Amino acid sequence: MESNGLPILFEDEYFVAIDKPAGMLVHRTKLDSKEQFFAVQTVRDQIGRHVYPVHRLDKPTSGVLLFGKDPEAAKAFSLILQANEVTKTYQAIVRGWTEGEDTIDYALKERLDKTTDSKARTDKPPQQAVTHFLRLSKTELPHPVGRYQTARYSLLSIQPETGRKHQLRRHFKHIFHPIIGDRKYGDRDHNAFFRSHLGISRLLLAATDLGFVHPFSKQNVLITAKNGFPDSIFLDPITTSSF
Repeated sequence: MESNGLPILFEDEYFVAIDKPAGMLVHRTKLDSKEQFFAVQTVRDQIGRHVYPVHRLDKPTSGVLLFGKDPEAAKAFSLILQANEVTKTYQAIVRGWTEGEDTIDYALKERLDKTTDSKARTDKPPQQAVTHFLRLSKTELPHPVGRYQTARYSLLSIQPETGRKHQLRRHFKHIFHPIIGDRKYGDRDHNAFFRSHLGISRLLLAATDLGFVHPFSKQNVLITAKNGFPDSIFLDPITTSSF
């Protein structure tokens, strides 16, 4: 991936938000030591000052990513984040037709990495994890995938109530509607279908909205980004309908 200027979605004297592309790390990590480009360094070079991440997005997830322009701003946002005063909305394309609207309430046991979490406790009980979703549309494509003669997919709007590691990806696997393009928790056959027939290999999960009351100005802030999914996915289906 080449590091070019990233789209700036919001900026004031305290914060800057960008539309992170799928496949870009937020910062350096031992888990991906060969990667050369990172959102932190790219934004720093782009605006000419150090920035401080206040939340995270997985490498394959695209969308709204916010930084503080100094440690005090980052700390102020972290406080409202910990107080559950920040709303996050994602969009995803998942396998199958989901319920029109539902909540996934399924505790998740922390999954540790041998490299970065070597000193973490291994006996922690599962942590509460809650995800709400609304189906925006559904489609059925005339292609056999796996044991089915057609391929069904749902486009979802998702609001996590908690923020566990890989929560959305693990939750949708749990209800048998894995997110397309997820190499860790997804469906191998449907991922292969998207690569071979649609030329899409990315994780189809995007952070599309970040809403909060600004900790300094006290104004309501809503930062939005497009999901970045190819429109053609839902343009030529056998059946398509909105919720």
